Amino acid sequence: MTDTQAIQPITIDTISDVMCPWCFIGKRRLERAIAQLPEIDIEVNWRPFQLDPTLPPEGKDRQAYLEEKFGGPEEAEQVYDQIREAGEAEGIPFAFEKIARSPNTIDAHRVIRWAGIEGVQTPLVERLFSLYFLEGADIGAHETLIQAAREAGMDPAVVEQLLSSDADRGAVEEEISVAQQIGVTGVPCFIVDNRYAVLGAQDASVIADAIRQSYQERQAGVRPPTEGGPEGSGTA
Repeated sequence: MTDTQAIQPITIDTISDVMCPWCFIGKRRLERAIAQLPEIDIEVNWRPFQLDPTLPPEGKDRQAYLEEKFGGPEEAEQVYDQIREAGEAEGIPFAFEKIARSPNTIDAHRVIRWAGIEGVQTPLVERLFSLYFLEGADIGAHETLIQAAREAGMDPAVVEQLLSSDADRGAVEEEISVAQQIGVTGVPCFIVDNRYAVLGAQDASVIADAIRQSYQERQAGVRPPTEGGPEGSGTA
């Protein structure tokens, strides 16, 4: 094992969309997996994906969206019953009834990208999930994103200025395209140390096993880390 391998943390590139309830559940399961491995240095990066890039910039009325996607609120409720149950097991009290608009999340992903530069990606992602799924906030609205950025420790004036431009829109869209090219069709998807892909909101033990396996290979000098790379999934 080289000194470089000893120093570098195991990276987890979490491809997700903040309008995806399974991604919120997946975040909780990832946290439990990491807690099972205190001896391993782990770095989590949040990568963009859009479950529905066709949504207009201002989003769409939630009831209209459910009608189009599932055929109506009753059909949607059947789908969300399973999600509610999974959420309860992870301590997430989903409040879908509070959501008035289904958002286009491209701007949320831009802010998450900038949060990575500031080292506050995970707190921002957590806040956006909570705003949308627990409080029913419109996470496509700039004022919501600016406030979330402030709460995560970012400079709201800078975020406001960047959001008013097209800064990094192309970069986010390119990342999403790369994820699709490597076969990601639903989220969450956890890319562990650029070695293994854990698809869907798998149990914490499955994620932990992938991290542990990658770490053991790293320790043994097998398949050294390379640069780059990017149960339920994909319900908006």
